[in-house]
Amino acid sequence: MKKKVLITGALGQDGIILSKILLKNKYKVIGLIKKKNYKFKLKKVKYLSVNLGNKKKLESKLLKINPDFIVHFGSGNPSFIEREKNIIDFKKEIINSYNLINASRKLKIQPIFIFTNSSKIFKKIKNKKKLTERDQIIKNNKYASFRINVYNYLILLKKKYNFPFVNLILFNHDSSLRNKKFLLPRIINAFLKKNLIFIKNIYQQNIIEDFSHAEDICQGIFLVIKKKLTIDKLILSSGKPTKVNSLIKYLFKINNINFPFKKIKIKKTNYLFGSNCLAKKLIDWKIKKNIFDAIKEMYISYNQKYNKSLSK
Repeated sequence: MKKKVLITGALGQDGIILSKILLKNKYKVIGLIKKKNYKFKLKKVKYLSVNLGNKKKLESKLLKINPDFIVHFGSGNPSFIEREKNIIDFKKEIINSYNLINASRKLKIQPIFIFTNSSKIFKKIKNKKKLTERDQIIKNNKYASFRINVYNYLILLKKKYNFPFVNLILFNHDSSLRNKKFLLPRIINAFLKKNLIFIKNIYQQNIIEDFSHAEDICQGIFLVIKKKLTIDKLILSSGKPTKVNSLIKYLFKINNINFPFKKIKIKKTNYLFGSNCLAKKLIDWKIKKNIFDAIKEMYISYNQKYNKSLSK
């Protein structure tokens, strides 16, 4: 019998990529989504429109599905602008996550609950750049507080009831499916629209982050499922820092355009990147792509859509 994987946020970047990987490996995939009328859906995935805030309906759905694994992508993942403006209601996100966890506990056979956490929960330590699972986490903003709150609840359930879960700490990862509100898609769209003012502004910020290709990250999540791993913390990351300025220069290079900015003062920046040593050891995870591959794929995809919109 095929193993069943329930995915929240199934039509987001990670939900789509993970669904494809699971289908390829003969898993049955059920996607929980907010609305019924999404234009894009994978043919072999069963999609269900469920409000995570409705405990009774959620419990009823889970009892019928009886999944072997639950992957919780459908929790607030705001862009920088959304975090600054407090657009997302994180109290609601906490309640929704609790509802999903508690509903899964009512099943006769406990599914492994996989919570996709964020690197934003880590505390920045002076002169320390490489982060491991042993590093301290801190509630330094509402977003991190929400993430840590759910993590602490999972730890509590593990101690009391031996609740099986995985807390995955994900660093930045992108693909052509990435939501347009995030940084790299915005840079590519600015490039297509020849918005050099925006690109110059980003260049001056000298942003350095740990970027991965989303397919590699989702392959890591699949390996966690395949090996039925349960663990309090597991980092999935590129394992190295990447300068956004290098990605900007790459976009000019692949279009045979000379870099237009001269003598720009860039500020010094602090950055963190993750260690993927434990993931390599536990799930034999190997990175096959990099963020430059993602940038090229994103540019080709966005360029095609942009040209179509101009021709209409």
